[in-house]
Amino acid sequence: MANQQTHKGVIAILTGGGDVPGLNPAIRAVTIRANREGYKVIGLRRGWAGIVELIRDKKADNSSCYQVLTDDIVNKAGRTGGTFLHTSRTRPSHVPKSDLPDHLKESYSEDMNDLTPEVIKNLEWLGVDYLIPMGGDDTLSYGVHLYKQGVKVVAIPKTMDNDVPGTDYCIGFSTCVTRTIQMTNSLRTSAGSHERLMVLEVFGRYAGFTAMLPTMAGSANRCVIPEYKFNIDHLAKLLVKDRNANPSKYAVLLISEGAMFEGGEMIFSNSEKDAYGHAKLGGIGDIVSNELKNLSAKYNRGKIINVINQKLGYMVRGGDPDALDSIVPMAFGNLALDLILKGIHGRLVVLKNGRYDNVPIDMVVASKKLVNVRDYYNTERLRPYYHSFEMKPFFLMASES
Repeated sequence: MANQQTHKGVIAILTGGGDVPGLNPAIRAVTIRANREGYKVIGLRRGWAGIVELIRDKKADNSSCYQVLTDDIVNKAGRTGGTFLHTSRTRPSHVPKSDLPDHLKESYSEDMNDLTPEVIKNLEWLGVDYLIPMGGDDTLSYGVHLYKQGVKVVAIPKTMDNDVPGTDYCIGFSTCVTRTIQMTNSLRTSAGSHERLMVLEVFGRYAGFTAMLPTMAGSANRCVIPEYKFNIDHLAKLLVKDRNANPSKYAVLLISEGAMFEGGEMIFSNSEKDAYGHAKLGGIGDIVSNELKNLSAKYNRGKIINVINQKLGYMVRGGDPDALDSIVPMAFGNLALDLILKGIHGRLVVLKNGRYDNVPIDMVVASKKLVNVRDYYNTERLRPYYHSFEMKPFFLMASES
């Protein structure tokens, strides 16, 4: 053990995967409450990478791997976006030989290496009693793995795709929807000025929530989502009809990055994959824009309609959190502390049917959270249904698990 404990215990926090607004408020909530309860709080830096690269030597400089969190530190960051602990897509159970830390290269030599034993030893060396990972299903799936290895884990769901199973809400989703609505409305002026179709590509690898909610709020005429493979000819017909019926002569499409043509597959920007086996998506908006332009004349008396094409991407995940992504992370952080103070672990804090709760952490890997096409998506009109809102949860499309 590196340090003698003179406190109630040690809680470690990390943020993994993509950055979203709301992470810093969650870190703040955990830290402020934990410090007052007599715990020491450590922020593990760069997601799982920090705890993988830590050197178990009191003389080593581990400042790039972790930092002790104080009220002053988290108060300054708590109102801002992103994550001041930084993040990565490191997967400790699958570390390529080329990515091994220098001090582990003599101990591990396979093409792909499981560094979980090192992670557990490093957590023990830091004196960590409880671990709070904040992330999406990839980051949290490794948290489940650690829990099954005996680490006391309490997880907080984060992803603007809003697709972590077991919870209706993940940190970052509200800000993503807010930004998408704002940017779509801003770009309308250009679409209307030039009488064009407008295609906006948004996040959503497997789940279409980030396209569905802004469309439901009136920001777009149509949306296409990963859960339903669309017919491009049918989409062109609908959008041209929308455009010609609009006095300002434009129409808007929101398209999830993981959307697929009828008979096709996902579009990737390159073949390189991250630690969790995901190739980088990109290009569906470009391809659809070109197809729509080519097909537009067919439904517009032989006249081509030009297309504005914009990938919203990181613009919706940058900047400060909105109101919900300031409030919900505060509640999630305190929920995690409530569990720890009761000695409970192996749980995922959630928002379910308008109520804060917790569920078994292995729910993260037990199912997938996707848009229920039958109940929420009109496949003929390529847009959400607008009926049966009575007794629906706050964000309408709940987790089915």
